Amino acid sequence: MPPWCRNMRKFLIFLTVMPNEFPVLELASYLRLNRASPGEWLAAAKVLSGCDDLECRPHGNPATIGAIASLEVEGGSVTVLHATHGFDLSGCRNIGPKMVLPLSGVAEFSVLGRRWQPLDGLAIVYPHALSSIRMAPESQLLIVRPDPALSVGNIQASSRIPALEVTRLLEHYLNQARFFRDHRHAESQTASMLCTLVGVLCGDKPDSMPGPQASDRRVLRVIEKIDGDANWEFDLKELAMHSGVSERNLYYLMKRQTGMTPYRYFQRSRLIRVRRRLVDCQCETPHISWYAADEGFTHLGRFAALYREHFGELPSETVQWRRRLPDGHEVPVTSEQTAGV
Repeated sequence: MPPWCRNMRKFLIFLTVMPNEFPVLELASYLRLNRASPGEWLAAAKVLSGCDDLECRPHGNPATIGAIASLEVEGGSVTVLHATHGFDLSGCRNIGPKMVLPLSGVAEFSVLGRRWQPLDGLAIVYPHALSSIRMAPESQLLIVRPDPALSVGNIQASSRIPALEVTRLLEHYLNQARFFRDHRHAESQTASMLCTLVGVLCGDKPDSMPGPQASDRRVLRVIEKIDGDANWEFDLKELAMHSGVSERNLYYLMKRQTGMTPYRYFQRSRLIRVRRRLVDCQCETPHISWYAADEGFTHLGRFAALYREHFGELPSETVQWRRRLPDGHEVPVTSEQTAGV
């Protein structure tokens, strides 16, 4: 048993802090599955969690069950589960602690086979506890797993864990995730969050959490315009008029609040759209170049470089990750469609 478990009196503690409502498909830049069948969803969950004994029991007999987004870095991993249909997920004993935060919808939690309890706030599952999650349709959970190898031997007694600080840290991270500038930035911010989280669990006081917080209404109007209008072509003058500021002021306002210029955010939003289509693709031969062109990327080589810069992999690798799942089916991606991609 790892050192941090020696003085643990309980495997599970519920820390009741009411969650905020988050947009659908949180952590969308690292979407791995969308509209997945129960078997495919379970295969992905096993790969991402490292738990081969996971079991997923859908409520009813749905054709699709939900989506998974996940990012793994040196200090651990973050995963978002989204349920389009209800299901129970059970069977994984964690080597290290696991944080579970409800983001939207209704979810329940059970540990060691005990009765189901409403998951209406942060839950911490300690190492070696066998836990189960029940997700209702259109619910969403954030699961954070710090690397067990991190030095957390002084994790404090469960009754003293600061629920509010941990919840704020995770919510702040999700806010930042909307404005990851690229894959390197995403890795850096995720590793920093995990390091801070381990410190908080060990009793450290978290530092202030500065970072992108798009709260200005003018910036929010710009983000809504870019994300909500798939057919809109970038026009800084039109965007400035829509937000109610000059082009120059909009540039600096976006840079200050999101860390990105208006065009950089527009470009990233379009790349995420392509990724979602690649992940969604149920066709035998994905037409990567078609999806890229639909979002305004006419130069395939440049598109591939941008895609890898933002997501840490080529578009073809995104497709093949799903195709290579143990319960999935390998689907070839032809060289004519993915040359250099």
